[in-house]
Parts: sequence; structure tokens; C-alpha cells
Amino acid sequence: MSFTELPDLASRALTGSVVAANDEFFAARENLIRPEAPSAVHTFGHKGKEYDGWETRRRRSPGIDWAIVRLGVPGVVKGVVVDTSYFTGNYPPFVSVEAAVVDGYPAARELPDRAWETLLEKSPVLGDTANAFELADDRIWTHVRLSIHPDGGVARFRVHGIPVPDRRFLTGTIDLAAAENGGRLIACSDDFYGSPANLILPGRARHMGEGWENARRRDDGHDWAVFALAGAGVVRHVELDTSYFLGNAPGWVGLSGASLPVAGPPGAQADRLSADAVADAEWFDLVVRRPAQPDTRHRILVEETRPATHVRLDVYPDGGMARLRVWGELV
Repeated sequence: MSFTELPDLASRALTGSVVAANDEFFAARENLIRPEAPSAVHTFGHKGKEYDGWETRRRRSPGIDWAIVRLGVPGVVKGVVVDTSYFTGNYPPFVSVEAAVVDGYPAARELPDRAWETLLEKSPVLGDTANAFELADDRIWTHVRLSIHPDGGVARFRVHGIPVPDRRFLTGTIDLAAAENGGRLIACSDDFYGSPANLILPGRARHMGEGWENARRRDDGHDWAVFALAGAGVVRHVELDTSYFLGNAPGWVGLSGASLPVAGPPGAQADRLSADAVADAEWFDLVVRRPAQPDTRHRILVEETRPATHVRLDVYPDGGMARLRVWGELV
């Protein structure tokens, strides 16, 4: 499994935020974590050429430039992508990445003085390139700092990893599948147009592109996606949301649960299940297969009381979904 298939913990879609930067003269720091791919900009403003990214001024003194990101969810960082798309003569020649654990929400001015640990040593990068760096670090972080040596522009900063939320907040009835609560995609049959990982992001989808859509199926099978829940829990009700999917919604949907072994501490399992493992699991019905309506938020009560650690969403024979919510209590 490539680390880039793991959630982007820094993304605005997961409520990440660029809380501080020492300079953003030419282009705003907030662009670093926009969930969409960077795009070319062909306009000039009063400060010069405009870019879809973060760009600092030309440095005339010793030092480096930096931006600090508060992760949307604390987690284990398995890799970063420093994307310099469309920055050609003005990208930084080197970058490094540090991380810290910060409790609460201190003011931006307090963050640079925190204890920062190196995740990525100073490393060369190329212009107009998604520079990917896999990391071997199992610690949990709340903030990361991108340092560029000495200055320049970066289009996007992706921080891929395993969400590990503060479990003190996972009380009462919660969305067991939500990425912000530690839910994660671990297997799927097809993600041709959009990943099923989109289904468990915060908030409502705003269009089809923010959901899961598979290719048109030309055989007798059906498509599915398996998610690990925040922990073993009893499911009370679910939402199967086909909003914005009109001519390409599934004809039928179903949701199953299973209790599967989870290796390591909560949130630490990142390996995908094989198709055989999915097929061999002892799945039980949470939502029996039923017709699905296009552009509809289906809310369904669940009578099954057996705890589940994983759920499998089945769409028949194929089609798109906007969101999946699995409401219940951890056991």
C-alpha cells in the first residue's frame, strides 16, 4: 500500500489549517492545504505573477522560510508530498519537515518555540513536481512544519498518515467510520473516478467529485468498500448518501459489519485487506440490501446489536456515493 493512499492529515477537507508562516509575500500560505490539485494561474497582480500555492519573497539574508500546519486529526505521518507544480524558476532547491505535539490551541506566535522533531532531513526537490518522501516514524503528531531552503514557492503540502484522534472525545454516540474519529478505508473493489476514502470525510459533499465513484461494471459482480471503524462499536443508525449522483447512483445498497482482528494500538493498522480476506470474513447484515434512490440521503435505523470493528458498503451493481455515516457507541 502506497503511503499516498492514506488520508492527507493536513488537508483542509479534514479541517487542517496553516496556522503560521514567516513570509507569504507573493502567495498565501493557506493554498498549501487546499484539497484540490494545484492549477496554472495566468494573471499578474500588483506583486507580480500569481500562483496557486505558497510563495515567499527572495531572501537577501541568512535563514530559511517556513509554514506550520495544524493537522486536522492527530496522527502517525507515513509520508509527505511537497508539490511544486507550476513553480519552475522560483521553487526551493531544498526542503525539510519537522513535527511537534501541541496540546490545545496556542497562539501562532507561540508555535515556533515548541519542541520540534525532524521527520525529513534537508532534502533536494525538483520544480513543477510532486516530490514524494516516505517516512519511517510511528510517533503521533499534532503539528508539522514545512521548511524551505532558503525561499521560494510550493503549490501543495500533503501529509499522509494514519489518524489517531484523542479518544477522550470519542464518547456517546459518534460516527464510528469518520476519518476524524479514526475510521479509515482499508479495501475497495474499484476507485476509478474517486476514492471511497472521500465517503468518511467531514461535512457534506458539495458535488460528485467529492464522493466515491467507480467505473461502469460490465460483468455479474458488484462494487464494495471496507472501512475500519474507530474501534469495536455497536451501530445504531447509518446514513447512505447519494447526493449529487443522479444518473450514476447505485441501483441497490447494503451495509455489513464484522469483528476482525486489529493489530497494534487503535488507529495503527494501515495494511489493506485482500479480496480473499474480505470474502472470508464473517459479515453480518447491518442494512439488508435495498433499493437506493439517486440524490438522496438515506437514513436507516440498525437493529443488529453485535459489535463491529469493520463495515463493508456494497453497491449493486456499481455507482457513486457521496457520504457514509455509521453512528454508534464504542464498546
